[in-house]
Amino acid sequence: METITSIKPVLAVSISLFCTFLIIASAKKPNLREGWTFLAGIIKFGIVASMIPVILRKQEIVYNLVDILPGVGIAFRVDALGLLFALVSSSLWIVTSAYSVGYMRGLKEHSQTRYFCFFALALSATIGVAFSANLLTLYLFYEMLSFATYPLVTHHQDPEARASGRKYLLYIVGTSIGLVLPAMLICYNLTGTLEFSKQGLFAGTEPKALMVLLLFMFVFGFAKAAIMPFHSWLPAAMVAPTPVSALLHAVAVVKVGVFSIARVMTGVFGTDLLSSFDLGTVLCYVASFTIIVASLIALSQDGLKRRLAFSTIAQLSYVVLGIVLLSPKGQIGGMVHIAMHAFGKITLFFCAGAIFVATGKKNISEMVGIGKRMPVTMIAFFIGSLSVIGLPPTGGFFSKWYLVLGTLQADQMLMLIVLLTSSLLNAAYFFPIVYKAFFCTPEEAMFENKVQEAPPWCVTPLVVTAIGSIVLFFYPNVFLDLATLAIGK
Repeated sequence: METITSIKPVLAVSISLFCTFLIIASAKKPNLREGWTFLAGIIKFGIVASMIPVILRKQEIVYNLVDILPGVGIAFRVDALGLLFALVSSSLWIVTSAYSVGYMRGLKEHSQTRYFCFFALALSATIGVAFSANLLTLYLFYEMLSFATYPLVTHHQDPEARASGRKYLLYIVGTSIGLVLPAMLICYNLTGTLEFSKQGLFAGTEPKALMVLLLFMFVFGFAKAAIMPFHSWLPAAMVAPTPVSALLHAVAVVKVGVFSIARVMTGVFGTDLLSSFDLGTVLCYVASFTIIVASLIALSQDGLKRRLAFSTIAQLSYVVLGIVLLSPKGQIGGMVHIAMHAFGKITLFFCAGAIFVATGKKNISEMVGIGKRMPVTMIAFFIGSLSVIGLPPTGGFFSKWYLVLGTLQADQMLMLIVLLTSSLLNAAYFFPIVYKAFFCTPEEAMFENKVQEAPPWCVTPLVVTAIGSIVLFFYPNVFLDLATLAIGK
């Protein structure tokens, strides 16, 4: 494949990094501070979007920053999979920034400058992961994201937030240092390189036991993917402000986890090696267990954000399942689900935050009849639910459709049953919320029939992402084309 050397990926990573200094300098001028955030977001998205024509021409953009060891360095490469992820994160950063303004100001939150500063750092790390050319670069940005999001998780600085922050770092950093770092060293010792390759790094003559060990070290080491049993950090992180939850669940942290696993599966092991050792089937069962169990737990949660958290745990494993089905349709479905789930889930979290800002309610049992007070918010919630369930007319339909086709193509009937069952469970824990919000008796209603939405800065972003979920149903081509290019079919 033809490569083009360009500094664009470095600029895309560094723009929000540079923005942190402007945010700090503008701490006493909130409007200017948020203005820098929006400007950096727009420029970042523009840089990322400008690379679409190059990648669709089946070219790649590379830039080597510095060599550390032979075959190891800090280097960037923009390919179809990385660009797909970068498009999602850079576009939704702009919307989340707008939502953050309404949420943080609406609740008069403290330390807003610190919040926006680490928010920008988190997006730099996310784009760095997306455009990494090798395991070392990916690992460094992965760790940068972990430490950049810690102050966001512990934003409230109360005992609960600090306890959740410790758990967050224990799981996220503990697993990456304890599992991913040794796995990288073993890979380098075996192959002499950490550069991603479509054929994989291994010759195929390595012992199967060693490959199985390495595989699970990577899968569980990237704990941001929240595969069970390394998942409990995610519900604990719900103590963070809702824009942070949206960032964690839709834009940055969890998507970096599944993206890293996808990159390792396709760029380190390679589809042929996984297939020859029958490792894909093993991971299918691991992902399926997480999908079903997390969906069942979500059913029992009364806290809206906790229900959304367990839903996210299940949905992340859809991406992993799609990749390890090792069928072209399944892999396309897994990659596209990164984008479709992002738009649907961020809408749901935005709605949860808007409800809290407007009413102070966090529990689903306290939201009976809320659709009459906040109709725009709850209609958006319904659209987001449709996308996560995988029903038309939302983009989530396409990723679920390709995943179903992928199970048939791989002749994995049990995985098909898992997908269909989990979609029914998705509907079971989302639709009752919407139904009780709009269709309840006057005696059951907990709110007056008076429209009183959250501030516009909170409502507008959730409307935008809800519309985006619908638009992706009619125009999914960019993400589908990038996913198709990524698997080389």
